[in-house]
Parts: sequence; C-alpha cells; structure tokens
Amino acid sequence: MDHAYEIGMTETILQSNPDVLIDHERVEQGDLRTEEMLVNMGPQHPSTHGVLRLVLRTDGEMVLDTVPHIGYLHRCAEKIGESLPPYQYIPYTDRMDYLAAMNDNQAFAVAIERLCGLEVPPRAQIIRVIVAELNRIASHLVALGTYGLDMGAFTPFLYCFREREMILDLFEAVCGARLTYSYITVGGVREDLPDGWVDRCREYLDYFEPKISDYNNLLSFNHIFVKRTANIGVISPDDAIAFGLTGPMLRGSGVRFDLRKVAPYDGYEAYEFDVPIARPGGVDEIPANVVVGDSWSRYYVRVLEMIQSVRIIRQALDRLEDGELLAKKLKGLKLPDDEVYVEVENPRGQLGFYVKGDGSAIPSRVKARGPSFCNLCITQHVCRDVLLADVPAIVGSMDVVMGEVDR
Repeated sequence: MDHAYEIGMTETILQSNPDVLIDHERVEQGDLRTEEMLVNMGPQHPSTHGVLRLVLRTDGEMVLDTVPHIGYLHRCAEKIGESLPPYQYIPYTDRMDYLAAMNDNQAFAVAIERLCGLEVPPRAQIIRVIVAELNRIASHLVALGTYGLDMGAFTPFLYCFREREMILDLFEAVCGARLTYSYITVGGVREDLPDGWVDRCREYLDYFEPKISDYNNLLSFNHIFVKRTANIGVISPDDAIAFGLTGPMLRGSGVRFDLRKVAPYDGYEAYEFDVPIARPGGVDEIPANVVVGDSWSRYYVRVLEMIQSVRIIRQALDRLEDGELLAKKLKGLKLPDDEVYVEVENPRGQLGFYVKGDGSAIPSRVKARGPSFCNLCITQHVCRDVLLADVPAIVGSMDVVMGEVDR
C-alpha cells in the first residue's frame, strides 16, 4: 500500500471520528484516562518455566500489579508421605524439584536419619556431597541457559545444556537415571560408584571449570543482557528476609546465608568453600549499572556458586575412602514417637522436611518447605510498576520449579 495513501486513510478516519482525537491540552494537565487490561501470562508460557499463571494488570506497556496463581501441578506429595515407609517415599521427592532430585532425596533422607538417630557411614556422606554438588551445577546450568533464552540469547542455552548432559551421563552411570534418581536414600546411598567413575568426574571438572568464563563472555557481561537485567526487579536485603527468601534469591540481595555453613549436614563443615553474594558496583568484574538485589545479581550468584561447587567436589573426591554405603539397623525401621524438622541447601534455597513419627514404620505427618514456593511469594511485590518486558526478566531470575511450588 502506498505510504501517502495510508496517511490519507488515517486522516479520513480521524476526521470522521472526532472522539478519538487526542486533546493535547488534557495530556499536558495529566488528565488523560486510559483503560487497564488484565493479561494472563501462562500457565502455558515458555518464560514462566512451568505451569505458573501470572495475572498482569497492565496500562499500556506498564504492569501495575502481578498476581501469581499456582496449583496446576498439585499431586498431594505430602499426603502420600503419610501412607508410605520413608524409603518408599524417596522417589516422590524426586518429582518435587525435578531439576535437583539428588538434593531433594538428601533432604528427606537427612530428616529421617535425624528422627531415628541413624549414623550415615563416611563414604556414603562423601558420595552424597559429590552428587549433590554435581546436581547443583546441573540445576544452575538450566537456570543460566533458560534465563538467557528468555532474554533473547539462544547460544548460551546450547552451551549450558551441553555441559549439563555430561553431568547426567555421570548420574546415569551411578544409578541408571538422568532426571529422577532416588539414589540418596535413608541411611546412605543405594549403590557404590562404578569403576572409573571418579576419574571421569575429575575429567569433567577439568573440562567444565574453564567454560564458566565462556558463559560470562557470552551472557553475564553481554551488554544487551546487562541492560535487560541490571537494576530490574530490585529486592532489598530487608525485603528478602521479610518475605522468607532463601538461596540465590537471598544471597543475590547481599545476605550471606548458606545452610552448608550455618547448619552443616553430611559433613559439609569439613569442606572449604565460600558463600558468594551480590557485590556492590565498583568491583571490576561487576557492570557499573548493577544494583545489589537486582535480576542480574541473582543470576550471577548462581555463576559464582558453580565455581564453589567445583571446589567442594574436588575436595570430596580427594578424601573418598573405602567403607560401608548404608547405616546399620535399617531393617524393620520404626519411626519413634517424636518429630523433627530439617533443612538443607537446595540449589533454589532452603528445602525443609517436617516429619512426625508415632512408633510405626510410616510417618503420621510429613510437611515440605519448598524454596521455590517461598521465593515466588515476592512476585507481586517486585513485579509492580514495571515494564511488560521486565516481567520475564524478574520471574526468570527467581528460577522456580513448579513441581516444588505446588507439590
């Protein structure tokens, strides 16, 4: 269509409909009224990372309010835990945070062991640390790759998933599974490491560690990515604590808190590692426009955590010793008439299990505290008065898994 003809058509429409003409004097006085619109983002939307539904109240490109709606993946996980012996419930924990199944297995196993007073053999504890930290790396690689995809960067996604596949190969060699493992169990681990696995793991760490600088060059310090995430969705340290945020969400706001340091389990107190937090601007490697607690800080904390996980795994491989894989007195295990609440440091934050026994083999009460559920609580607070394009940047930086939110 000819451009001059288009302009002529527009003038004709405006002249025949004088009501649509803009009164510039009213605009200057701030008197112009516009209509708000409710927009459903999800539950089938790629940047919600699962069946999360966000109801956005928009005014043009501005998002005035965001209300998350959950429950699309609810499977009665806690109630099922009250009808099975603990060792049979382990596979159900896999399906909660399916990107960090080893860590979920570990959390429930540690809770039962504390309740029953079981002592996990040293070799089993070391193996637990190795696979849990490998799973932390694998989980963060998914977070990095998909977050880059949300922001329009496709190549880092391929790089991250390439390295993650190698971890899944290691897990497959250990337990035969690539996503839901049921490997860490009550009292220890199910199987020993196969022959040559330790050498394969060392080779992977040597290969993976230099790749982190590639992620930084491709994504972390990419000018467009920084523009999309820096100073976006800022969460202050006080707000992070008030809303019960944990994991990279909390440390991204500058609060140095990690259960592996504060309340160690499975021998974490014997390992040397740092707890990365978001740092203020002025540090050479941090872009100048980054603010503590913004979306970029939450992303970058995960990058730094992968470096620390490599440190922990190397130490664990060096101290691996021969020994038993399961605690004694597991046969016919009865849960005492007592209760326990245990938290571990999941890749997304503090994952806790409350278990109450009544003297039988089956718990009378099981309750899970999912970090994704608590981290999602701040969505309405932080996704307010932002641009529509900023919502995927903020929600993506939370790295929620809906299986853990809904349970």
